[in-house]
Amino acid sequence: MAKILVVDDDPTMIRALRKCLEAAGHEVFDAPNGEAGLMRLQELKPELLLLDVMMNTATEGFEVAIKLRQPDPGSPYVAYQHIPIVVLTAIHSTTDLTFGPDEDYLPIDAFVDKPFEPEKLVDTVNALLARVP
Repeated sequence: MAKILVVDDDPTMIRALRKCLEAAGHEVFDAPNGEAGLMRLQELKPELLLLDVMMNTATEGFEVAIKLRQPDPGSPYVAYQHIPIVVLTAIHSTTDLTFGPDEDYLPIDAFVDKPFEPEKLVDTVNALLARVP
């Protein structure tokens, strides 16, 4: 069982993710935005982070991911750089923009489109958790 932090401003989405991930044996915590998510991250020390993109701003989830993977050794989040990050978003279906993991530009481990397929999400989460030392 892994501790997973979901950062999303949609309570319905959080409930759906919680149901799906808890059924797969994981412990799920949540935060309604990036700032609260960063605070909960330090408090909970989760094994995986699920991030929505569009919350208080159109790119808030991306900004959180960049903060967590910031190479600056003085960053308050340096201890969390190893945590797998999954971005869960409807951005691909609501805009013409296409994003994917990119070590330099968008340092995340996986993208899952909303609406998500529960089995695909669990498979993605479990595969990423299996890579964590």
